[in-house]
Amino acid sequence: MRLTTLTLALFPMAAIAAGGGSEVAPAPSETTTTCAEGLVWDIATQSCMDPAESSNDDSARLKDVRELAYAGYYQAALDVLDTLENPQAPLALTYYGFAHRKADRVELGMAYYTAAIDADPDNLLARSYMGQGHVASGEMVLAQAQLTEIRMRGGRDTWAEASLMQAISTGVGRSY
Repeated sequence: MRLTTLTLALFPMAAIAAGGGSEVAPAPSETTTTCAEGLVWDIATQSCMDPAESSNDDSARLKDVRELAYAGYYQAALDVLDTLENPQAPLALTYYGFAHRKADRVELGMAYYTAAIDADPDNLLARSYMGQGHVASGEMVLAQAQLTEIRMRGGRDTWAEASLMQAISTGVGRSY
């Protein structure tokens, strides 16, 4: 979903995407432009590989996860997550939640968000995505509770706040 001029005017921080704080959507890399579905670009060999065989570190793998999830390849994103050295890291748990929720496994996604928040109560990304899941389920009180938590935990004027505010006001969450 592209950000419209109106959206940017109303929510200027909506331009900052979840994850590493980069702007808008992740830039396509070889993982989505060159590799066949289910493969990732291995930095060391400069070739497409099965995620389990890739020598990429967790940071590079998480970039692939974000890119794949944004492109709608939720199972491929989950497959890469399964290869992480630390799949219990709060960001990994957050991405597990996102991929499962977007793949219509909402309860499982929400369980991962809960685990991410339990691991790091200040995980604003997980709180925003969880709130967006609540919006999608029509649970506006729970969505508003996550927005309040984001603000109480220093998340004013962040992508997490703007994105969840937009979801609450429009009834539609972000795709990244």
